[in-house]
Amino acid sequence: MDRGFAKKDLTEGVVWKKLLIFFIPIAAGTCLQQLYNAVDGLIVGRFVGTVALAAVGGSSAQIINLLIGFFVATTAGASVVIAQIYGANRPRDVKIAAGNAITVFALLGAALMAVGIVFAPQMLRLLGTPDDTVADATLYLRIYFIGVPFILVLNMESNMLRSVGDSFSPFIYMVAGCVANIVLDILFVLGFKWGIAGVAVATVGAQVLNTALLTVKLMTTKEAYRLGVRELKLKGVYLKNMLALGVPAGLQSSMYAVSNMIIQVGVNSLGTVVVASWAMSGKTDGIFWAVSNALGAAITSFVGQNLGAGRLDRVKTCVKQGAVLASAITLALSGMIMLAGKPLLMLLTEDQAVRDTTWTLMTYFVPFYITWVGIEVLSAVLRGLGDAVRPVIITGAGICLLRIIWIFTVFARFHTLFVLSLSYPVSWTLTSVVMFIYYRTRKKRGVIIDH
Repeated sequence: MDRGFAKKDLTEGVVWKKLLIFFIPIAAGTCLQQLYNAVDGLIVGRFVGTVALAAVGGSSAQIINLLIGFFVATTAGASVVIAQIYGANRPRDVKIAAGNAITVFALLGAALMAVGIVFAPQMLRLLGTPDDTVADATLYLRIYFIGVPFILVLNMESNMLRSVGDSFSPFIYMVAGCVANIVLDILFVLGFKWGIAGVAVATVGAQVLNTALLTVKLMTTKEAYRLGVRELKLKGVYLKNMLALGVPAGLQSSMYAVSNMIIQVGVNSLGTVVVASWAMSGKTDGIFWAVSNALGAAITSFVGQNLGAGRLDRVKTCVKQGAVLASAITLALSGMIMLAGKPLLMLLTEDQAVRDTTWTLMTYFVPFYITWVGIEVLSAVLRGLGDAVRPVIITGAGICLLRIIWIFTVFARFHTLFVLSLSYPVSWTLTSVVMFIYYRTRKKRGVIIDH
């Protein structure tokens, strides 16, 4: 049976070359996404103010990461199943699985939209959001949540294309979304003077455009996995497996978000300047997390396809070469971020206190990003192999639980920004060690995952 698009096949060819070629568009797309996030920060910080910056990037960001992040991460589970089916050369089943997943996430997005709009103020108060940012943060969240159904469908469709080896199309459409986001930011904030509302409306508009382009692509492609309206139905086929892999990924994302929300309470207790600086640090080093996540997504799809095709030899090679690639990228990006940090901060905000505090945060975090490599690579491999639960337990305990304990013990005793920040490199290091130990001892499908 024709696979439908042979050049997207990840089960043949030199492993590191295939992985790199597949990874580059994903990384480019996520970096571009960080670019328009940085543009948001630039426009808000310079043209709306520090309070508005804290409203967009403080508790609001934590709520978005928790609620939306869960479902976005869950789409990764669906993409693993699709990659395995595609690797097994069953394009018709790819269409059925993808159609089910897109429909489910569209409905979940509609439900989540309603929850977010109604309960935005209560969620912000629960996090101890500074009083001077609550009104703006509420407005931003309510508008943002209108776009949630589109965000979930967008991520599912992008992951579906990547799972069949097409990482280029999601990148192209993301370019269109980023350009639209920047143009709408300028129009609504600088032109119409809508402030926080303008930033939120611009983001939603860009997501709607991106989703529309991807949907048209999937419904008009000439490839074997072309989707039709009849595939967009609620069916039980493959749904159980997709949820079995996706829900643990969503729980992992939520555990990160919960721990970060608790840390955000600690951040909020240190004042508005620290809140704005904490948000700003996420803008300046966001490129690293974007590239790291992109490599993880590439490895997961690569492993999934090769598992479906029975090519476990390529899985083992991917582990070793993926780790080398991840280490090289991490060291290069860490150096670039530190070199460009201060000039970038001068562009993002005119508030000298925010600049100084953000730079301090960068010196606490960036040098330790190398400790994240083991977590990203090994958890991505395990997801691709269908091992979703135990990596979540490891990261949940090693990163999330540890940080929560840290906040209520160490930070409660030594109430400083340095002590608060230290919870991150400590948790990264310990979790990476434990993940490596688990990887070395774990058997999957009768094969020890070891090269």
